[in-house]
This record gives sequence, structure tokens and C-alpha cells, in this order.
Amino acid sequence: MRRSFAASLGLYAGAVALGAFSVFPFLWMVITSVKGSQEIFTRTPVFVPHSPTLGRYAQVLGGEFARALLNSVIVATGTTVLGVSVAVLAGYSLARFRLPLRRYLLMLILSTQMFPLVALIIPLFIVMRTLGLLNTYPGLILAYLSFTVPLAAWMMRGFFQSIPPELEDAAMVDGATRMGAFLRVVLPVAGPGVAATSIYAFIVAWNEFLIALTFISDEQMRTLPVALQSFIGRESTDWGAIMAASVIFTLPVIAFFLLVHKRLTRGMAAGALKG
Repeated sequence: MRRSFAASLGLYAGAVALGAFSVFPFLWMVITSVKGSQEIFTRTPVFVPHSPTLGRYAQVLGGEFARALLNSVIVATGTTVLGVSVAVLAGYSLARFRLPLRRYLLMLILSTQMFPLVALIIPLFIVMRTLGLLNTYPGLILAYLSFTVPLAAWMMRGFFQSIPPELEDAAMVDGATRMGAFLRVVLPVAGPGVAATSIYAFIVAWNEFLIALTFISDEQMRTLPVALQSFIGRESTDWGAIMAASVIFTLPVIAFFLLVHKRLTRGMAAGALKG
């Protein structure tokens, strides 16, 4: 009993320490964003501001940053919806069908992750300029899909391979079509995989900076990572505004994760009970 209590105590203590270590950077951003300018530049860190203020949030949201927030939401959401839709179909096809040269196709899909993003910028820029998609939402979304879909499809293939084919075979014996069995039987079981892939696609599209900086010259079309750069000047940097903008930048990612977290954990728990 004593060993069990000590083990439980150590487990909880480790979990609390790991949680504090993970949450502290975000908490420090929140604290710094409400500090006065003099409290930011001190030798001794100030953990409790004497006169907290929310003026920087009003300053950030009152400018062009709000427009950049909307742009990032549109681009990240479009990339996630389209990317996951394509990845689900591609992953299912690679997992279930005996396609010609499937092994080489899998190697080709995986090899796309070997190329650095810098090597793709010039070809993508030429393509988007030819199609007239620079400074547009579709241009950014298509550019993001070029490097999010391959890995997302590979992830979904792994999830579909873990689902027994007998489930959809039984559904087709009962009269369902292949697509009906996929939508009604296989896809709900693969819910945790869809959730994990959605998180990956959203975070990649939300954090991307280099392509957005290269493809977007119109200030009204800038995304959040590019807009954050505007707070850094040649002679001075508004660290309070940067922290406030960083908090706003992080909140949608947390909200999206919490939105799909229930589906992710529910599917993992169901899989553990079945096992």
C-alpha cells in the first residue's frame, strides 16, 4: 500500500511539474502582455504586475492585426478542411486497394517530406503567379496543401490499416456500397486519426511564415505570422504588444485542439477498451 501511494504521489508530482513546465511560457506571455513598460525591462523578473493593463490588447486588435487574424483563420481552416478530405480518401485508397506500383507511390509520397520548404518556394511562386493566385486565399491554401497533404495521407493510411477490413466487408454483405461502408463504418472508427491529422494540418497552416511572406504583398491579406513581424522595428521593439499579439495568436490553436480533443480521446479510450 505504501509503495502504491508513493508511486501515485510521484506520478502526480511528475505530471504537475511537466504541466507547469509546458504552461509557463504561455503564462509568461500573458503576464508580460499586461505589464507596464518599466516592469518589462527589469533585471529581476516581475511575476505579478503592480498595475496590470489590457490596453495592449485593444491596441493590437484595433489595428491591422485583427484583419490578419481573420486571414489566418480562413487560410488555416481551408487548408485543414481540404487537406484532411484529400488525405482521408488517399489514405483509405492506399490502405485498402492494390494499386499499381503502390510501393513506389508510397515512397514518392514520403519523399516529398525530404525537400526543405525553401526549395519549393520558387516553383510554387511561379505556378501561383502564372495562375494569378498571388495575394489570394486560394493561392495560400493550395501552396500549403502541397506540403501538408502528403504527410497527412501517410498518417491516415496508418490509421486505416489498423482498422480490420472485416468491418466494411460485413457492412457490404448487409447491402452497403463501398462508399457507404466507408462513410458509415470505417470513417467513424477512424475518428481519432481524422482528429490528429486535423490538428497537424491546422497547426502547420497556422504557423507558416515563409510562404505567406513571399506570396502576399498586400497588407490586407497578411497572415498572423507576418503581422507579428510588424511589431519589430529597426530602432525599437514593442515587447508588450508582441506578447499580447502572441497570446491572441496562440488562443485559436488551443481552441481548435480543445474542439477535436474530445473526439481524439474518446476514440483512443474506445480502442483501449476493445483491445
